[in-house]
Amino acid sequence: MLIWLIIIPVIASVLIGFLHTPGRATALVSSLLTFLLGIGSIVALSMGADGTSLTHIGELPTSLSLYLPLSKPMLLLTVLVTLAAVLGLKAPDAAAERSWSISTLLISAGATGAFLSDNIVAFFAFHELALIPTFVMIGLYGRGERRTIAWRMTIYLGLASMVLLAGLILLYVQLGTMRFLEMRVMAAMGRMPVSACLTAGLLLAGFGTLVSLFPFHSWAAPAYASAPAPIAMMHAGVLKKFGLYGLILVACIFGPACDKFFGCWTNLLLILLLGNVLWVGCVTMAQSRLDTMLGNSSVMHMGYIFLGIAAFVTSGASNALAYQGAGMLMLAHGLSIALLFLLTDQIERRTGTLEFSAMGGLAHKQPMLGFFFGLAGMASIGLPLLANFVGEFSIFVSCFTGWEPGATPPSYCWSWLNGLANALGGLGPVQLTLIFALWGLVISAIYMLRAIRRIFAGELTPVCERATLPLSCAEICSAALLSAALVLFGIAPGILA
Repeated sequence: MLIWLIIIPVIASVLIGFLHTPGRATALVSSLLTFLLGIGSIVALSMGADGTSLTHIGELPTSLSLYLPLSKPMLLLTVLVTLAAVLGLKAPDAAAERSWSISTLLISAGATGAFLSDNIVAFFAFHELALIPTFVMIGLYGRGERRTIAWRMTIYLGLASMVLLAGLILLYVQLGTMRFLEMRVMAAMGRMPVSACLTAGLLLAGFGTLVSLFPFHSWAAPAYASAPAPIAMMHAGVLKKFGLYGLILVACIFGPACDKFFGCWTNLLLILLLGNVLWVGCVTMAQSRLDTMLGNSSVMHMGYIFLGIAAFVTSGASNALAYQGAGMLMLAHGLSIALLFLLTDQIERRTGTLEFSAMGGLAHKQPMLGFFFGLAGMASIGLPLLANFVGEFSIFVSCFTGWEPGATPPSYCWSWLNGLANALGGLGPVQLTLIFALWGLVISAIYMLRAIRRIFAGELTPVCERATLPLSCAEICSAALLSAALVLFGIAPGILA
């Protein structure tokens, strides 16, 4: 049954592209079917149904499985954001509508295939399928210097994919199987890659660049700011989670030995994720446009998920709270950033600008838009009772799970860090990283609250005075769908168990 989650959007794309069926209507039917099928598959699995769908890619046996780590929340994220992107889709003309619809569906199909694939080849190939429409759409329909941005993104992600493929091939050669679930069994029997440090380094570099890990992040914010709204929603909200998902998948494969597998790179990862949180956070505060602010914000918040992965890895996969927190934050960030990009597109179409200096008082003309943006913004900065808070708080607590003051005296390469760690009770690398990373909460509150004030509060500016076009029923439904999911998972996160 799971194979239909990929087949349906591909068939819809063919119908739109070659038979010229109505783009948005066909995409809406397809996304609604996959949404219902995805929810049904997850519910059926919880009731004891089989969560594996056997299929073949040419002569290569493979399978789509909901038993893979985090496959359920990632499938849920994909079908939710896809439906919201299609509902909120409003292209400038009929030709663009077909292109936007096809690209959205292909990204959805590729992301679904990647998140459910129990095979290295299918895992990699589905992700590459989803990347192609992103490059094309930014180059054809993006804002600003769209072609330069599209080429830069292509170069970064193309090189990252080559590095990732090398790491995956090494994993296959050393473990002798292409299936992740079989790798997990072999790792449980004590089999480890001979060149673990090299393999882990290639995987971390490949997956990390795809997720915009500092300092290989400069492609991401301009790409999201330039992309048409549905593409920004699908890439920043869904496809970007592929790298994080891949790292967690590999960590779960090696289980208690994951600390040994990633061991030589863990401290470097902790340093780099602080670059995401603090450096990119400061860059985000300096932005003068809403789209570039949100693009940098998305890059910044990846640092917290990397922190959860680091806590999970250093514990030898015994820190369940880190695993759960990283998964919840991946889902919550995908929902909140997709909602913010959706609302950004609606703001631009009504005011004609995204410059903070030109806007003000928009809530007087668009109270519904102000409500949804405020909710998405509060979710983004981790307000309690919204899904992002659950993920972030779980990660923060997990960093101290199993830690005892002074139990293992730290040894850092800089003496001042040794002094600071000892003064704070003998903090280890993960705990000390968290202390610095918590300043990101202050940074994110500053830029998001300031953006809300500049756009929606204060005196009504001329550009906002003209924003009289009310939200359509489809736009309200699209925003309400993502908002409801943020509230639901914030109040009842256990529903995903």
